Amino acid sequence: MGKKVLILSASPRRNGNCSLLCQEFLKGAKDSGNEVEYIFLRDKKIGYCTACRYCKSHDGKCVQDDDMNEINRKMLTADVLVLASPIYYFTVNGQMKTLIDRTFGVFTQMERKEMYYIMTSADVTEDVMDTALATFRWFAHFLPGSVEKGVLCAKGFGEAGTVKDHSVMQEAYELGTSV
Repeated sequence: MGKKVLILSASPRRNGNCSLLCQEFLKGAKDSGNEVEYIFLRDKKIGYCTACRYCKSHDGKCVQDDDMNEINRKMLTADVLVLASPIYYFTVNGQMKTLIDRTFGVFTQMERKEMYYIMTSADVTEDVMDTALATFRWFAHFLPGSVEKGVLCAKGFGEAGTVKDHSVMQEAYELGTSV
């Protein structure tokens, strides 16, 4: 029986490099018999955490009552979480950081997740993804029993779609088949 995979793409461009790699991961995971859902965060209404702590006394439900309540439910029931973000100023973009912040009310209930990370960057410097990867890893650290299963770092891809004819697309597919 396959696993329940949730891909959370913070790409601001529907056919951006990060989004395209997520779609290849999705194909690989589906071809391996898994149930896969892809969420394009740009299509969702997700407000910033206001630190009101309402969620802590309301079973994780946020007072904002936006799309994050549904996303949190999906994250809770998934076996596998794929977090994908382009790199902005050496870390995850605002959409991804907002998503991570908004798990505050339920993160301790997100147990035993298999974690995959997909990152893209126009920059090719050696350490360009270090802070973003640390952000993903620290988030997973707070999800009880979660395990990192794979990381895909695609450097040197600035213009939308430039990953299409590159071997990194095959890497994304193969990473998906490894689920």
